[in-house]
Formats: sequence, structure tokens, C-alpha cells
Amino acid sequence: MLLSLRIENFALIDQLELEFGVGLNVLTGETGAGKSIILDAIDAALGGKVSKWSIRTGAERAMVEATFKVDPLMSDWLLEQEIELLDDNAIVCCREIACSQGSLRSRSRVNGVLVNRQMMDRLRDRLVEITAQGQTVQLMAPAIQRELLDVYAGEAVLRQRDVVQTAYLICQQAQALLDNRRQSEQQRLQRLDLLEYQAKELNTASLNEPDEQEQLEQELQRLSHVVDLQKLSYQVYQALYQNDSGESAGADLLGQAEATLSDMVTYDASLQPVLEMVSTALAQVVEAGQQINAYGDNLEADPQRLTEVEERIRELKQICRKYGPTLADAIAYHTRIGAELVELQGEGQSLEELEKNYQACQETLTEVSSKLTTLRRVAAGELETRLVAELKPLAMEKVQFQVKISPISPTATGADAIAFFFSPNPGEPLQPLAATASGGEMSRFLLALKACFSAGTHGDATLNAPGTLIFDEIDVGVSGRVAQAIADKLHQLSQRQQVLCVTHQPLVAAMADRHFRVDKQVIETNGNDKSLHPSSFILPPSERTVVRVSVLDNHQTRRQELATLAGGHSAKDAIAFAESLLTQAATVKHTYPG
Repeated sequence: MLLSLRIENFALIDQLELEFGVGLNVLTGETGAGKSIILDAIDAALGGKVSKWSIRTGAERAMVEATFKVDPLMSDWLLEQEIELLDDNAIVCCREIACSQGSLRSRSRVNGVLVNRQMMDRLRDRLVEITAQGQTVQLMAPAIQRELLDVYAGEAVLRQRDVVQTAYLICQQAQALLDNRRQSEQQRLQRLDLLEYQAKELNTASLNEPDEQEQLEQELQRLSHVVDLQKLSYQVYQALYQNDSGESAGADLLGQAEATLSDMVTYDASLQPVLEMVSTALAQVVEAGQQINAYGDNLEADPQRLTEVEERIRELKQICRKYGPTLADAIAYHTRIGAELVELQGEGQSLEELEKNYQACQETLTEVSSKLTTLRRVAAGELETRLVAELKPLAMEKVQFQVKISPISPTATGADAIAFFFSPNPGEPLQPLAATASGGEMSRFLLALKACFSAGTHGDATLNAPGTLIFDEIDVGVSGRVAQAIADKLHQLSQRQQVLCVTHQPLVAAMADRHFRVDKQVIETNGNDKSLHPSSFILPPSERTVVRVSVLDNHQTRRQELATLAGGHSAKDAIAFAESLLTQAATVKHTYPG
């Protein structure tokens, strides 16, 4: 429960320290007196939203500090988070807020340990629950109604919902794989057809040698010039070896040179190397003549081979234009598409396997969702009974309430559409909550709903219930008998959990165990308010508005405040009415202590 609250330079509050007690703590005051600022400060201490306007005008930083006493379950959780408790199982949640050059910064500490936003959110859920009449708008949303039913149902439903969520995610993944495969199947088949055609064309081309085209070009030149080559080879032969015209051939001349050198060597042995060179040249010329003669004899026209070479060259050029630019590039491309074909032809699971897997996932999701629906129907029946019981004392004796569960396609939260149906008046049919309840009825509905959760009527729904319930003007728009019923209900709640309530109703305030009056005061700073001049200069006298809180700890001050709430002043009749309220409240507390 909330033990104390310390505030510095927050909104209109310069400095404030409050100590709260067990039971029902009530804040009263004129509209705009600053009651909601105190609730905002509690919210800020637990990581709630802040802005630069949260810092008091003229100040550079603000601080809010809330001290709580926690139960053993909460103590164990904090120790798991490596946060040591203070004496008497207390924790101090501190929030520092600073604004410099338009940049807002804040830090949260728990027992002096810096913690992040996520940790504060988890801690907040375990410490307080803030309820305002504005939340009745949220109650209209089907998602909120489903969440309320599930939380009321307890751990069994929450665990099963986790199972459903897991099954739903698996089913979504299976569907995504199937959809992707279906969407890509046409592209895959088109690509497969293209590559198969290309592979067939390249296979038919029998590409083996990267330089085949160059070799064929050379062969084409030879086959195209057979006659010229024959004529020229004969001329070479005559020049080297045998000349029909009577002129000496190369071999004859070299033979004569060799004979002459042989004679000369007889007289000068130093010419032997020259003789050897000529002899070698003669042998090579003779060999060349014989080879060129054989070459010419073997040359003959081959039109068929010429046609084959020309066709092959045309084929290779076509291949290079499509897959080249070179023959080596075409051969490399052939290798690549071969590997891609293997991948496309054996690509993971088949479409049929993916469809079968998706069907199995759907069946699993349907099964676990059906189990969740069964658990919800049981909890819905219990909530209906309990909520009607809580509403009847709130001047709604003939109220009807139903949790309607309708089937829908499975989602991450199950296969149920959940809607609260309500009929506050006898003879009127059940209709959706949003279509039937007035503002006052919605306030009572919300209060009764909180009472259901607080009472722990189903399973372990209150296992992690917060120790402090905060109600911000939950009684707006009601009066008389209804206001008294709300006051009684708040008193009952305060026997199980600490309740902090902002109210304008004297009937509610009279039931308080601890009563605070909030008002605004205008004070003169005389230039000494440092929040107005954080630097060293001194400002002239000025006026500031501040929020002050008084603890009404005796009968007389409480009576005067209740009279003011009832009649706007403390006239004799209002005082008498306030006295009667206090007497009545004391009787109720004595008769119904819890």
C-alpha cells in the first residue's frame, strides 16, 4: 500500500509531503483545486507520462517520491529483480524530471537503484490501479471487455491464451510460407522453363573448348583457299627442291655450296662450322621441300566439311550473342544454370507438403482455441453472477448482465468475439453496454467490476492484484441513494485493499478513514522563490499559486469540509447535515466493518 508521497516543484506544487493510511483515503476540494495533480504525481513516480509542463514554472527540475509497503509475494518478485527492500518491506519509487534547452529528461529509481521504463511499468501494475470515470469509454471496446474477462478468469485462461497465441503465430508462419510459395510458383515455373530451354540449347551445342571458334576460323580459311594453297605449295616446292624450268633450286644451290666447302675444309679446318651449318640447311631445305610437296599432294577441296565448319561457326556465334560475349562466358553460364536448375527442381518442401502443414497448424489452432472458449464460458457465467450481485446494492436491483461469446475466425487471442450486454431497467432487453448505460450507470458498473476483481471470486484472479486502488471522481454524475451506495462499496473495497479516492460527494467523503482537503493558495514570493530565478539575480516581489493539502484529522474540521461539499458553505443547516453524515458513516463502519 502507499505509505507516503513527497513532491517538489511538480506542476503547481512547490513542496508537499503526505502520509496515507490503511482503508479509505479521500481527497476533497473545489474543482480545479489540484486534486488530480496529486494523482498525476503518483502516476509520475511510477513511470507515468510527464512533460515539460510537469515542472513548476521557473524551476529546472521536479521530483516525486512515493513510498510503498509491499506484501511477501511482491517482496519475492522484487528480490528476483535484484532490488533490495528497506525496513518493514518498504520500497521508495523516485522520479526526477529535468528540462534543459527544451529537452526533457527523467530518471527513475527504486530504493536508489536506477531502473528502466519497462521495469517501472511492471512495478506499477503490481502497486497501484488508477480508475477514472473517463475509463468507462475504454469499457466500450470489445478488446478491453475480452481482456477483463480473461484477467477475471485467472491463470488457467491466461496460460491457455498463451498457448493459443503460440499456435496462432505458428499457423501464421505456415500460411506465410504457403502464400509465398503460391505467389512464387508461377515465377518459379517460368524460370524453370526458361532455364530448361537454355540448358537444352547449350547441351545441344556441345560446348567443350573455349578456343573452338578460333580453331574453326582457321580451318575455314584453309578450306576456302585449297586451290591457292596447292598452287603456292608447288611453287615453294620448286623453289626449294626441284625446278622444272631448269633453274637451280634451293637444294641444288646448297648442295653445290656444301661440295665447295668440303674442298675448302681440306685446306682450312676452321671452316668446318660453316660447312656444318650449310649441311644442316641443306637437310632442312630437302625436308621442307618434301613436306610442302606432301602438303600440296594432300590438299583437296572438301565442300561438305566447309559447309559443316561454316554452320558450326554460325552456331557458336549465335550462342555467344545469347550467352557470351565469349565462348568461355557461354560455357560458364551453362555451368551456373545447371546448378540453378538443380535448386529449382528440388526446392525445399513441395506445395502439397506446405498445404498439408498449414492444414495441420489450423487444426491445432482450432483445438486450443476451442479449449480457451470453454474456459471463458465458465468464467463468463461466474462473472455474470458476481457482477450482478455487486451492482444490486448500487441502486440497480433489477439489473441484467451477460457476457456474450460469439465464434469468429481464430486470432492470437482465440476464436471468440466477447461483448458485455447490459440492461439496467426492468423490461428492457439486453443490449451492448455502450448502447444502454448512462454516465452514472457506467460509473457504478466500473466500480462493481473493480469490486469483482478485488474480491478474488474466481481462481487466483487477485494473485497479483495491486495493493492500492485509486479512484478519480468515480462518483461524478450521481447523487442521493446512488452516492451512498457508491460510498458503501468504496468502504467495502477499502477493507481488502487501500483505496485512495478523489470525490466531490459528501456521502463518500464521510466514509473516509483519512481525509485530505486540497486547495489553491496565492502567496507572495518577495523575490525569494528560487524556482523563479534559478540564477543568482533577484526578482521583484511577485505572486505565485501553490497547491496546499491539509489533513482533516478531527471531527470539527471534517464536519466543516463536508458542509462545504454539501452546500458550498458551512452554514448552520449544512453543518447539521454534515454532522448527520459523520454519524451515519460511523454507524455503517461499525455495522459493516468489512
